[in-house]
Amino acid sequence: MPSRLVRLPRRDFLRTSIRGGLTAAGLAVLSPAALAELLATPAFTEGPFYPDRLPLDTDNDLLIVNESTAQGLGDITHLTGRVLSRAGEAIRNAVVEIWQVDGNGAYLHSADRNAERDKNFQGYGRFLTDSSGAYYFRTIKPVPYPGRTPHIHFAVSQNGQRVLTTQLFVAGHPQNERDGVLRSVGDEAQRKLVMGDFRKIEGSPLDEYEAEFNLVVGRTPAEGDDGKFPGVIAKPQSRWRG
Repeated sequence: MPSRLVRLPRRDFLRTSIRGGLTAAGLAVLSPAALAELLATPAFTEGPFYPDRLPLDTDNDLLIVNESTAQGLGDITHLTGRVLSRAGEAIRNAVVEIWQVDGNGAYLHSADRNAERDKNFQGYGRFLTDSSGAYYFRTIKPVPYPGRTPHIHFAVSQNGQRVLTTQLFVAGHPQNERDGVLRSVGDEAQRKLVMGDFRKIEGSPLDEYEAEFNLVVGRTPAEGDDGKFPGVIAKPQSRWRG
């Protein structure tokens, strides 16, 4: 079984990277022909519930807040993927952010009154991609809330500039056909690019899930040898407030 099934102490979990084997298994190796045909991931608006105050804990484990012993409620999901250019080149040192509702259907946002928020669920996390463009999050399988089908918000930034905002949806969920945001994407082929198969991990004692979502950035400035992207103007630091 993949090593991500191992229950790691909190401190060791945060130190573990993709290089350590936590998420390397399962990342697809794309053929040259497939790389030549990569389509940009459809973009969505940020929506009204990007956290208005970022939590003190912004790591990639959304199920544990700081050093708490209590865990957020929901179906544990190991979410992996890579950030790529249209040419199939790995984008390293990109900041991948995710945010989503908790198991009760509430966002980490002061204006969300849908339900009482699960204080043991972080609601937001971020991860710096490695040399292969890979990222990893431990979170919950998304749930629906009034007016929306289950989804996870994603954002990708390079040198402080947002280059992609999108959403990941649960493939085959019955509410997808009625979701206005999802239906706003041009055609079925485009909608497939933002669908994820949330599969139960065979043999997991906790009935965990895994999902893979590769993010293809439509326009990416050329990366220098130092890993930076020349000519990119950083956003104001208020984007990383809290």
